[in-house]
Amino acid sequence: MSAASGINFVAIAHALRKDDVDAAIQLGLLDWGGDAASLVDVLGEADIALLHRVHHERLTALAARDRYRARNARLERWQAERRQRQAESVTTDNKGSPALTGAAAAALARALAKAKR
Repeated sequence: MSAASGINFVAIAHALRKDDVDAAIQLGLLDWGGDAASLVDVLGEADIALLHRVHHERLTALAARDRYRARNARLERWQAERRQRQAESVTTDNKGSPALTGAAAAALARALAKAKR
């Protein structure tokens, strides 16, 4: 156990040797700053390497999850903005007629006429 951080690295290493990453995280794996030099007096080289590898993997996975969530939020925002722009382009003016450009209104009129035949 490191006195400076209060993290029980021996217990974390034991959990990782048993492949119990959840227990290692609960014991403070992610709270560790990554300074392997401070563990030399507490753990063996294999345990330090294991601790360092799993710590790095978890941080990488958490960063990827954050990027994924940020991307989804960005895509949702873009879709909402697009729907808003589309809704604004089809709204009606004060006279109740659609606010379409002349070419779009003509194309729509032709399509409606063709559909009625």
